[in-house]
Amino acid sequence: MESLNNILKKSLNKEFLSAIISNPREKGGIVKIKIRPVEHKDNILYQCEEHRNNQVFHHNLNEEEAAGYIENAMQEFKQMQMETRKFRYQVLVSKKGKMTIQRRLQTGKFKEIDLSHNRKKHYILEEGKAVPFLQDLGVMTKEGEIVRTKFDKFRQINRFLEFIEDVLPELPKDREVTILDFGCGKSYLTFAIYYYLHELKGYDIRIIGLDLKTDVIYACNQLAKKYGYRKLKFMEGNIADYTGSDEVDMVVTLHACDTATDFALAKAVGWKAKVILSVPCCQHEVNRQIANETLAPLFSYGLIKERMAALVTDAMRAEYLKREGYDTQILEFIDMEHTPKNILIRAIYTGNKGKNAEAIRTCEEMLHIDPMLGRLLDQQNEEGEKGV
Repeated sequence: MESLNNILKKSLNKEFLSAIISNPREKGGIVKIKIRPVEHKDNILYQCEEHRNNQVFHHNLNEEEAAGYIENAMQEFKQMQMETRKFRYQVLVSKKGKMTIQRRLQTGKFKEIDLSHNRKKHYILEEGKAVPFLQDLGVMTKEGEIVRTKFDKFRQINRFLEFIEDVLPELPKDREVTILDFGCGKSYLTFAIYYYLHELKGYDIRIIGLDLKTDVIYACNQLAKKYGYRKLKFMEGNIADYTGSDEVDMVVTLHACDTATDFALAKAVGWKAKVILSVPCCQHEVNRQIANETLAPLFSYGLIKERMAALVTDAMRAEYLKREGYDTQILEFIDMEHTPKNILIRAIYTGNKGKNAEAIRTCEEMLHIDPMLGRLLDQQNEEGEKGV
């Protein structure tokens, strides 16, 4: 078996892609090390990223230093995965210190690696490129730089636009597309959707933002006029009472509180909206209802009950939408470290109604819950059958 030292001498060059060292022998120190090549002053160095106590430390080493660093690290760790353009290596170290090295040929294509010292994430709305509405909403400076305290909001906006990008094939390009944003608030995302679809992608769109705050609605309408966004309108009103549209292609809800999300989803289903994108918030209703004798010990912890109820609420929402003919997914909106409201429900209307009505009833009975969305949709279906 070829020694680790010889393998490193052959691998730490332009062929090297990455390495991950994990499974430390002792707790309390470094838990993982990631190694990748970086370009620095026309030279290739090896950036060693040490993960320790929720902190990350970096060291840039040359070939000889990196080889010694890896060999020393393998005295303290039990496993390493290393990739070069030609081979994939797995290095395992037993409790007695015996090292086993497995080598396999690479199969398929690999992505070209980014050798920049500080890798820059590609965003749909790019850093350094001035976007008017982001400037006026305080996210971006006149020069196009992101305001430091608003970077999480910038990430959130771009993440949402990635979901919009995914559903573009569902939106018609030969006619006007109508989008409703229920509970639009300060309308960061409403402006972003209009800018992305109309200005960047060339869609003929009409967007209506609905919220209860009079001053916010006024300010957003003034901004829309300022940018010449002729088909972007903001209205004051309650989601449950909205009757301003007969046909809607996409419904968006971001952080509509508690059952407001359910009213928005019910409206979307009533319109047979092709796309639903919903990030729920403050799921209190099911938390007040949920009960199960078997799970009672778990529900005795208020925080656990609250979180389980929130997850049950969103899972039931997804199942109701599936029952009504939607292909539904629950996705991570953005990392928990940036916002705890990180679940996005994405639903695409297919017309193929799910055969899950009995399963839904079983869940409702088992948990003693009667979610608002289920009641609203049952009412809509009954009215539809009566021809109301």
